[in-house]
Amino acid sequence: MPELSPRLTGLNGGGSDGWEVFYRARALVARGVEVTELTIGEHDERTDPAILDAMHAAARDGHTGYATVPGTDTLRDAIAARVAERTGVPTTRANVLVTPGGQSALFAAHVACCPPGAPALLVEPHYATYPGTIRGAGAVPRPVPTRPEDGFLPDRAALMRAAPGAASLLLNTPNNPTGAVYGRQTLEAVAEVAEAHDLWLISDEVYDSQVWEGAHLSPRALPGMAARTLVVGSMSKSHAMTGSRIGWIVAPEAVIGHLIDLATVTTYGVPGFIQDAACFALAEGVAREGRVAEPFGRRRARVLEALEGHAAVRAVPPQGAMYVMLDVRATGLDGAAFAGALLDAHRIAVMPGESFGPSAAGHVRVALTVPDERLVAAVETLAAFADSLARAPRHAARS
Repeated sequence: MPELSPRLTGLNGGGSDGWEVFYRARALVARGVEVTELTIGEHDERTDPAILDAMHAAARDGHTGYATVPGTDTLRDAIAARVAERTGVPTTRANVLVTPGGQSALFAAHVACCPPGAPALLVEPHYATYPGTIRGAGAVPRPVPTRPEDGFLPDRAALMRAAPGAASLLLNTPNNPTGAVYGRQTLEAVAEVAEAHDLWLISDEVYDSQVWEGAHLSPRALPGMAARTLVVGSMSKSHAMTGSRIGWIVAPEAVIGHLIDLATVTTYGVPGFIQDAACFALAEGVAREGRVAEPFGRRRARVLEALEGHAAVRAVPPQGAMYVMLDVRATGLDGAAFAGALLDAHRIAVMPGESFGPSAAGHVRVALTVPDERLVAAVETLAAFADSLARAPRHAARS
């Protein structure tokens, strides 16, 4: 049998893909075991029926053939208008490529920005797929660590040290997994590094509608940055359309032209009836996005309240997104061991911090994606479990 390409076999860098606890939890559920799944960012309230009705009507009306590869003019105009209104940066359909979800957009952005073998910076902790996405695009991931005591915000000096020779810098604000929202000072430091080392900036902004403290600022809106920034967006989180696979890239017009060529030989566009449903959803404006986001802001507050008085668990208070990162180092376990033990003992599944890079070691990420009372009960159980481990002799906690 011929050998497979190293680009495929090396996607995980010879290690884990970070999803073991998720797979274990799903296997238990498939066997009929009840598990409280707090692993992935999947809304418990599914896509609004009105959006599905619009999708159904578009399909029945015949929008089921090949759609225009860059996206329909109507949807590209709607995305451009949303971006221009929220950022103040002039944006037209020529700056927009519609993609099959944000993940596809991340891959395409790195193909666009990174020559084969080039280092590509990514701020750590990072979404679990980022390193594999970079490797799949033919580049080499170069993580830039952050520290819990700094709120997991990137440090200018660390970025400057990592930047020589790199082609791009990937950041995510609001951040998955930490919930950090990068303020102007942080983003100005990022912009300074990008300009000093002539980097492309890839900005993953799929959580821009979920901000609990502060305000979302797109680095594309900073002076001089629109010419070197590619913004990844998606309907998945803002409109609970995860399974519809509808996202976009906003970039300089010349970049979009080349990305259309890439889409032509890879995805060949997004189904037209899904694009029509996205247009319907975007036309409802911030009110719909607010309704989708509201449960996560409410649950965030309830989780932080439930953790009060528990010494072995410390929350990293999230400013945005649909997760809470918990520091469990006081238990004597790393994040992976704690998550595995919690699943075994209480059938509660959370993501180990190590899934998001070494900077999150000793942490776990809790997704705020089950109804309030069930979530609070699970977090209280998690905290009590952590307290019991912290009180146990350290050798027993590690066994």
